[in-house]
Amino acid sequence: MEFPQRCQRDRAGRRRPPALRAAALPPPLLLLLLLPRAAAGPLPAADSSGEAELEEAAVRRAALPDCVRLARLLHARAAQLQEEMCEKFTVCENSMEMLVQNNLNLPKVTEEDGCLLAGFHEDKCLRKISSGLYKFQTYLEYIQETFTSEKQNVQSLCYSTEHLARTIRQMVINPNEVIIPDPATQESLRGKLKSDKAWIEKITTHLILRGFTSFMEKTVRALRYLKNTRSFSV
Repeated sequence: MEFPQRCQRDRAGRRRPPALRAAALPPPLLLLLLLPRAAAGPLPAADSSGEAELEEAAVRRAALPDCVRLARLLHARAAQLQEEMCEKFTVCENSMEMLVQNNLNLPKVTEEDGCLLAGFHEDKCLRKISSGLYKFQTYLEYIQETFTSEKQNVQSLCYSTEHLARTIRQMVINPNEVIIPDPATQESLRGKLKSDKAWIEKITTHLILRGFTSFMEKTVRALRYLKNTRSFSV
């Protein structure tokens, strides 16, 4: 089965990276996408000796620098796509977005999520970041349909976002607490996002990119703080 308007998937139903052109993404992001999946795979099960627990903590710490780099690249790419929306379609900050009811319910990082420096709570923050990235998937898939001139770049953004969400999910003490939207929820959201008016589509795309850029800015800040000041405990 083909998914021409969504993040591409393999035959097992897993998302896979789209074919990338050299100009589609900066070389560092291309390198990150070629990293082995082991960093995002299941962590070793703990045993009574405690050795597996130490190994698990080491795996978590080792994945963090790559997460910071990928988060920075996602933030930069989303900001660049915002600029291109402004140049190509004159949909810029404070253009016509006040004409669209902003009920997109985009994921946001707030003070209650434990990601701010004051009151930082690493596990709560990582749950929020991973859940938010998973939720953004449907919004990014929508952008693939509306921002067709940058479809390949948006596909790469979509895939990389899921890769980061999956990696961070494995850093959470209980990965099952990360909220992953079910297919019915995703389909309902797709229906709400669709519009037969091109100008509404463009503004919606702009708002999603702006929200994603803001989310990634706070994600970068939290991951960088965690990398520099904290070590994971099991």
